[in-house]
Amino acid sequence: MKKTIFVVAIMAALIALVPLIVLGEKEPEAESYKIGAVFAITGPASWLGEPERNTVVMVADMINSDGGINGVPIELVIEDSVGDETKTVNAVKKLINSDKVLAIIGPSRSGTTMAVIPIIEKAEVPLISCAAAAPIVEPVKKWVFKTPQLDSHAVERIYGHMRDHGIKNVALMSGTTGFGAAGREQLRNLAGDFGLTIVADETYGPADTDMTPQLTKIRGTDAEALVNWSIVPAQVIVAKNMRQLGMDIPLYLSHGFGNIKYVKAAGEAAEGIIFPAGRLLAADTVSGSHPQKKVLMEYKKLYEDKYNEPVSTFGGHAWDAMWILSEALKKAGADKSAIRDAIENITGFAGTGGVFNYSATDHTGLTKEAFEMLTVRNGQFVVLKD
Repeated sequence: MKKTIFVVAIMAALIALVPLIVLGEKEPEAESYKIGAVFAITGPASWLGEPERNTVVMVADMINSDGGINGVPIELVIEDSVGDETKTVNAVKKLINSDKVLAIIGPSRSGTTMAVIPIIEKAEVPLISCAAAAPIVEPVKKWVFKTPQLDSHAVERIYGHMRDHGIKNVALMSGTTGFGAAGREQLRNLAGDFGLTIVADETYGPADTDMTPQLTKIRGTDAEALVNWSIVPAQVIVAKNMRQLGMDIPLYLSHGFGNIKYVKAAGEAAEGIIFPAGRLLAADTVSGSHPQKKVLMEYKKLYEDKYNEPVSTFGGHAWDAMWILSEALKKAGADKSAIRDAIENITGFAGTGGVFNYSATDHTGLTKEAFEMLTVRNGQFVVLKD
């Protein structure tokens, strides 16, 4: 009798499953897809982190209002790193161990990103950084990706422009942050490939307020151009001090200059600055047939309408990271390993920073063609024509 009852119970359970098997239905795998974000929302790098924070919130709202991903809403857990390595490490540990996030977007800065890579790799949680330094992804780390263009590609575009304009002798200035140090290394390593001689190599701290001593040394050399590599507001002081010293050699900045607030802070000293950047800052001038045109104009309008301030390349990096992660979640669901694999296999993805083609050997997914050379004219970013 007991055996008969047991068999009947099993048969009843199997019959109950038939509609689910036939219709392909299943219970939602999670109440929400929990995503972590770590940005320098306050502190000296807030000009990076604030638009990044604003952007991920905006994108999450867009996704959720459209029904979520696979019918599952996104739940954001945002931490403020203040641009500090220790705070970033603690924030990432919290997101992994306490919040149990599926993936992390950020950090904003190269140094803070490098600080958390060992934690990310050990925990096996996908991270899409919004920082640019090549060592973040070179050599490839299994669980780490990024959306900004490579700093080495930025150097190649700057040096290529110098070569095309007959410049031979170049002076360097760089911040002592992780981004500044990584960029300085690329500038030093690639100069010879473009027939350039480095005649001065000066540095400054993120809190420095006067670069006159370093610039005075450079003025005493035969430098024909200066490259200033930094992300923090201190970079605009270089432009101001050059103007005060009457230095009229071309000033090149890194793609870390990609926020119009830097131009406003530098005032008249910003006029004529040359730098590589993604097409977002000159979106209106991009050809209508370009694969990025639609996304550039969409992000620009959405962000500026919502936050009443101009877009920056930094917010664009967060936009790209959120949508790339969204694509991965559609395919992988709440499986961290599958999410990682899905990101690595994304190709032909048009973002604000370029058209991304990730692979097992490339966790940036962009080429140097993702950059345009821009300049400042009448207080605005415009494409450099020569």
